[in-house]
Formats: sequence, C-alpha cells, structure tokens
Amino acid sequence: MIENNDEFYFDTEEYIEIIIYYLELGDYSYAEMAVNHALKIHPNSLEIKTKQLEVFLELERYAKAKELIDELHQSSLEDTDFLVCCAKYYSNLGNPKKSIEYCQKALELEEEENFLHNFIADEYVNLDDPFNALKHYTSALEHDPYDDYSLENVMVCYSKLNRSQEAIDFLNQYLDKFPFSETAWYEYGQFFFNKKNYDEAIKGFDYILAINSSAVGVYANKASCYEAMGEWDKAIAVYEEMLELEYTKAFTFYKIGLCYKEAKKLVPALTSFQKSLREDPQFYLAMMEQSNIYEEMGNTKEALYFAQEAVALNVGNLEYQKRLAFLYITCGEYEESLTCLKKLTESEPSRFYNWYAYSEVLMLIGEYEEAITILEKALQTHQRAELYYQLSNCYFNLKNDSEGIAKLEKALKLDPSLSKDMQQKYPFIKEQVKKIKTKKK
Repeated sequence: MIENNDEFYFDTEEYIEIIIYYLELGDYSYAEMAVNHALKIHPNSLEIKTKQLEVFLELERYAKAKELIDELHQSSLEDTDFLVCCAKYYSNLGNPKKSIEYCQKALELEEEENFLHNFIADEYVNLDDPFNALKHYTSALEHDPYDDYSLENVMVCYSKLNRSQEAIDFLNQYLDKFPFSETAWYEYGQFFFNKKNYDEAIKGFDYILAINSSAVGVYANKASCYEAMGEWDKAIAVYEEMLELEYTKAFTFYKIGLCYKEAKKLVPALTSFQKSLREDPQFYLAMMEQSNIYEEMGNTKEALYFAQEAVALNVGNLEYQKRLAFLYITCGEYEESLTCLKKLTESEPSRFYNWYAYSEVLMLIGEYEEAITILEKALQTHQRAELYYQLSNCYFNLKNDSEGIAKLEKALKLDPSLSKDMQQKYPFIKEQVKKIKTKKK
C-alpha cells in the first residue's frame, strides 16, 4: 500500500496487529507509520492511541509520551496495555516506585500477571531490593511455571540474599514438579559448581544432557567441573564429545590443549593448539599457548615467532608485550625488545620493573645516554636504589665520574644491601664503591 501510494481500509484490530508486528520486529519507524495511518481512519480509537504511546516510548519521545498519557489517563485506567505503558514511561525515566504503582494497578485487572510480576520484580532490582524482587519473580513463576526468566532471577535473588539452603530447597521442589526443565537443572549445576561441590554439579549437567544431548554449552560446564577437580583426562573426554556437535571448534581445541598442558603432556597440547589455529588462524590465545609450549620444550625461536604473531593480533595486551620482550631478550634480540618495553613504561608507569628492564636493555646495547633519560623519568615515580645504581653505571661508562659517584652515593644511602649484587652486574662501580666506603671510614 505504501509503495504504490494506495489507501486501503483496515479495521482497528487489523491495525493493532500490524503495529504489534512492527514493534516486535523492532522496526519502530514502520510501527509509527502504521500508527499514523490508523489514526487517520480511526482518530478516536483508544487502542491505537495506546499503541502510539508504546511507539513514543520506544523512540524515547518522552515529552510526547507524557502528553498522551495525560490525554488517555481518565479513559484508560482499566486498560492493562495503557497501565503498562505508564509503568514503562516512569521506569525509563528512572522512577521505579511510580512504575511499580502502575503495575500494581494493572495486576488488579487480572491480565498478564506473569509479565507484570516480572516487571515489578525488575523494578525492585533497580531499587536494590532483592527481597521484594524475589517475591514477585516467584509469583511470576506461579503464573507461568515454564518461565525461564523468572526461574533464573529467583536464583539470582537467593544468591544476593545469601540464602543458599532456601535456594536449593526451592530448586529441588521445582524439579520434583518439572523434572525435564533444562534451565532448572542448569541452575542446579551452577549452584553446586559455585559451592565447589563438583560431583553434584556434574549430576545436574548430566541430567540436562540426558534431556537434550545437543546442549553444546553444557558440555563446557561439565568439563569445567573436571578441570576444577584436576581430572584432566575426563575433561578432555567431555570436550571431545563437544567437538562432534560444534561448527566452530577453535576454542574447544584450545581448551583441550590447556588440559593436556596441565597434565604435563606437551606434545598432545601442542597438537591441540595447532588444530585450534587451523580452525581459526587468527586465534591469538592458541598462538600464545603454542609459544609457551615451544619455550617449555626449549625451542625459543619458535616460541618467539608465535609470540610475535599473537602480539600482532592483540597489541593492547600488556601481558603479551611482557612475554614478547622477555623472549626477545632470551634470544639476544635486545633492540627488538625495546618497542615492547617502551609500551610497557607508557602504559604502566607505576610498575617499577618496567622501567628497570627498559633501562637494563638500553645499557646492554650501549645506549647509556638514552638509558639516563629513561632512568630520570623513572625516578619521578620511583625513588629506588636500583635506579641510582643503574644511573651511576651509565655515567661511569660515559666517563662522567663526578655524576657517577654522586648517583652511587645516593644508591648506597638508599639501600646498601644491594651493593654486592650491583657490583657483580656493573663492574664499573666496583672500585668506586670501595673508594666511597674507605672515604667514609
């Protein structure tokens, strides 16, 4: 009709169905268009005006919504949809108490009780009142025993109220009535997992798999129980069952690799990480784990290669930057490590060892002047003896003995116990330490 610029007649109920269709679809512009067409033909229809109110709320046109609420208020107080719109209006404006008042009025009409009790419960959650929220989620569940949303939130409320025994009693009673509820068994499994009763948690997850063997995510939960118990072979067996049901297997192969790694089976772990990368060539978690395995096997070149690949895909991960810097240094590629170390000092200036490592590498490659610049920056945040020992070494290497002695004296004053280790690291300061100590005597 719109495309051809035609005008057809629809009765009120038909327009209501069209508007609801677009609201449920989330296409609010078409819902508004349908409302405007409907009001041309049925300008006095309260039902269509109520739908218009819904559209205004979805489009966040609160001024227009308030005008319409005022217009409809006297004539629509016996209409559940109107009262729900009013409740949504006040909820969206951050007034949960007023929203609850309108929901309570709507409950008196004895329609949509399940929806209304959930609405009220959500508002009590916004008020940080889990006690009253629990009452209404429970009431919602009484009106619709198969409402998973209510069931999940009942358990959340029990958790917030620290009423563990009541929570499990409630679940057991529910499961006596509805033994085929996957959501209830999932909550049962999670409850015992959080209590670290992994055998009981597995029982809950096994019930779900007996009801629905294709519930992929539940295999992961069951495997997590075995992981928590340190039963790596059993966890691997569950993940392998999971692989048969999945379309995307990269993460599961990665998890299998981690289990083999924990079980100290490095070759199967490496194979699993390789399979993970074949499934997803950009899966940086598997890349970094491959790097770890190669390092453990003594192959630092391969370890470095996969660390470089992982960092290239996840530049902002500071732990990866640290690992890459360490591997560069281990492989003797000191200059390459500087990019990582610079990023670390910029991102985590409060971490002393970032500065310490950065200046150490600069000294290793003979960049003493740059090391001094870095150490001076580091001292703005960290008044540590180690930095003064490093500074003195830099100045002595640059033949600036007066500055070297001044920094060494400062270092010895701050922490003389480090002197022996520092003399081994920096032979240039050895004679100067003796002189300073002799001078003091």
